[in-house]
Amino acid sequence: MIGTGSIGRRLTFLLAGVAALLSVLSWWMVSGLAREAAERTQDNVLAASATAIAETLRSEQGEVRLELPYSAFSMLGAISEDRVFYRVMAGQDLLTGYAGLPALSDPPSPGQVAFDTGEFSGEPIRMASVSRLVLAGTQPVPVTVTVAQTRNGVGAISADLSQLAALLAVAFFIIAAVLSAFAARTSLRPLNEIAAAVSRRGPSDLRPLKRDAPAELAPLMSSLNRLMDRLGQSIRRSEDFIAEAAHRVRTPLATVRTQAEIALRSIDNETEKQRLRAIIRAVDESSRSAGQLLDHAAVTYRADDLDRVPIDLSDLLSHTAAALEPTAAMKDITLQLETSHVRVEGDPVLLDNAFRNVLDNAIKYSPEDTNVHMRITSTADEALIIVTDEGPGLGDGPVQELTERFRRGSTAKGIVGSGLGLTIVEDVLSAHGGRVELASRQGGRGACITLVLPLP
Repeated sequence: MIGTGSIGRRLTFLLAGVAALLSVLSWWMVSGLAREAAERTQDNVLAASATAIAETLRSEQGEVRLELPYSAFSMLGAISEDRVFYRVMAGQDLLTGYAGLPALSDPPSPGQVAFDTGEFSGEPIRMASVSRLVLAGTQPVPVTVTVAQTRNGVGAISADLSQLAALLAVAFFIIAAVLSAFAARTSLRPLNEIAAAVSRRGPSDLRPLKRDAPAELAPLMSSLNRLMDRLGQSIRRSEDFIAEAAHRVRTPLATVRTQAEIALRSIDNETEKQRLRAIIRAVDESSRSAGQLLDHAAVTYRADDLDRVPIDLSDLLSHTAAALEPTAAMKDITLQLETSHVRVEGDPVLLDNAFRNVLDNAIKYSPEDTNVHMRITSTADEALIIVTDEGPGLGDGPVQELTERFRRGSTAKGIVGSGLGLTIVEDVLSAHGGRVELASRQGGRGACITLVLPLP
């Protein structure tokens, strides 16, 4: 399976990215608003100062007189430590102030306040100018009052507010990132619950999923249920095929063998007899291989859905041994059973198949007029079924490799077999949570097969 990353991680990163973008936008907006507010505050104070100065203008003896109010400059000093400049012009004449203060690019109309930005004494300044007509003698004289202030205070206030906005944006991003991870985990919880519900099921539990889930997961659940339905139908067809194949394969092979045996008894030519014996042997090998392949497939399907019931191992092993008694008697082999009543929980059909394969191997590899010994015992938490014979043993190679499919030992030459018997045994034991242990008896005379099953 190729991994494409975590959905939760990608969703968290996506939400965190959105939060980061919003944090940057909020910092930019707050910084801009703070700068605008500081500038507007400065403009208001400059306008109020210029207006206060303009209101003190009066005419005496045909001349324009002015008394600079202290309050006009104290209010400017209250908002920052910036330098303050002023100029009062009566027409083209300077009444007081800084003559070099730059003029506004757009002079104010009478009674109106105009603002402009310029530079004075090497520093940027903000200026407010107000114009007023003062009657001097018989002629009205236009008087312009200009008040200016450096902008360092406004920049400092804007920088402080911008820094505070940045801290708040970072805090917002951290909180949003944590909440994004929580939101992603919470959003994916229904998907994880569905996955957990599926994983808790047994291999053969193909019932439709019936769970409350968000609408976005409805197509997934519907597709999953359709898949399980198709899988169930496929398994049922496979089981039917196995049963039908077992009948279709074994019956013709048995017929061929019977006809070959009849022909063998009816002819006297030794060459023809050898050919018929070879045919019978090939049929036996084919029949055994086909039968065990089908048995292995049946075990594989049945192991996925064990029918666990209480089993008395003594009764089950006795029944299996009785079924193989005629085969053993053909070689004058005695089946010796030493049992104790040990009960386990398992599938009797599969366990009988495992016992039958072990005993069949013991009989097949044992020489004539020998004994096959079976013993059932138990420990604190395990049941042991030990089968020993007097055959050639398991060979010189690694014994555990004999449970691999189609793997046969060095002692199996010339003996009909498929190499699937011990594979079936191991599959059955593994399905029950047990194991199979293989060993040759001391001196290499015989094999010892131990089937280990857990006790309930």
